[in-house]
Amino acid sequence: MSIEPPESTVSPPEGSPEGPVSAPSRRTFIATTAVGGAVVVGGLTAGQSVFGAEPADAAQAPPGSRVSLTVNGERRTVTVDNRTSLLDLLREHLGLTGSKKGCNAGACGACTVLVDGRRVNSCLTLAVRLEGAEVTTIEGLSRGERLHPLQQAFIDQDAFQCGYCTSGQIMSGVGCIDEGHTGSPEEIREFMSGNICRCGCYVKIVRAVEQTAHGK
Repeated sequence: MSIEPPESTVSPPEGSPEGPVSAPSRRTFIATTAVGGAVVVGGLTAGQSVFGAEPADAAQAPPGSRVSLTVNGERRTVTVDNRTSLLDLLREHLGLTGSKKGCNAGACGACTVLVDGRRVNSCLTLAVRLEGAEVTTIEGLSRGERLHPLQQAFIDQDAFQCGYCTSGQIMSGVGCIDEGHTGSPEEIREFMSGNICRCGCYVKIVRAVEQTAHGK
């Protein structure tokens, strides 16, 4: 059974020569409106906007800056997007992939490096803020074939499994030793608590730091 209301007739104004005019049905009205709307939209798409404005220009490239810093004893000068993190500068621009991108939110410590001798999460550090800084990464610890004492201690103590967090653990351990926070295993754990090991090698990591700090 059709639910469409019957067409009605409307009498023309008095004096009009025309006869009765039929009011459009709902189906006819919708169809006519849809076609007309498509024509209007098509016209706006092909031409100017409804406000007569020209199409917006293509988005400009993000602003960049030139930064010079010393990385592992070598002066480096690069131009980077102002939003580039130190971690991405090291990995993507300088090819130093030893520093790992774990959480990329400063919570795991896998990206730890030293900036002017202090530990930082490189994923949270903007590269453009480091003009003139001295950065040390895991690649800069060894002296030729001679490993840093803490690198050797990690091998001696078997302080890693998958190895993903190891570079950050070692860099944090070096900072912890230089800061003098190695008075006890508890102190070492406290001051390295920002470095997460997914394999759970914490006991051996602490032993490696103790070996390096105290020659055990």
